[in-house]
Amino acid sequence: MDVPDYAFNYGELYNLSVARGTLSDEERFKVNEHIIQTIVLLNQLPFPRELRRVPTWAGNHHEKLDGTGYPRRLTGADLSIPERIMAIADIFEALTASDRPYKKAKTLSESIRIMSFMCRDGHICPDLFALFLRSGVYLDYARAFLSPEQIDAVDVAQYLGAAGQT
Repeated sequence: MDVPDYAFNYGELYNLSVARGTLSDEERFKVNEHIIQTIVLLNQLPFPRELRRVPTWAGNHHEKLDGTGYPRRLTGADLSIPERIMAIADIFEALTASDRPYKKAKTLSESIRIMSFMCRDGHICPDLFALFLRSGVYLDYARAFLSPEQIDAVDVAQYLGAAGQT
């Protein structure tokens, strides 16, 4: 991750000139820093042999196939299947979550549409996104954890095309 020059920038013009989104570079770093703390914490735990890669899996779930993720800017060639699965699960949960005071929970169709753009843009794995849709796991999750008003129809075939599948 790029570390900003300062921990905080209180300049009004600087903070009012944020070009994209609502966070300055310093604020974005503070938000993204949680993954570094996750890696540090998990690496201190004595995982049994079969779970020894949990710190890596959890630590890489914000990476993107095109190398624009964080904290290491890994590419698809560097990411294991469990890390790619974690990324899809994390994105889906974040989009549909209703417990975040800074955003409104999205419906299934909105979430899948956004994820299809991420797939098309090289952020998430097309094959695993297609499996996510075909398996119906998104709907199983929705029925278990989302409010009824969030569960709307999803045209899976439309989004399989975005994942390069039919």
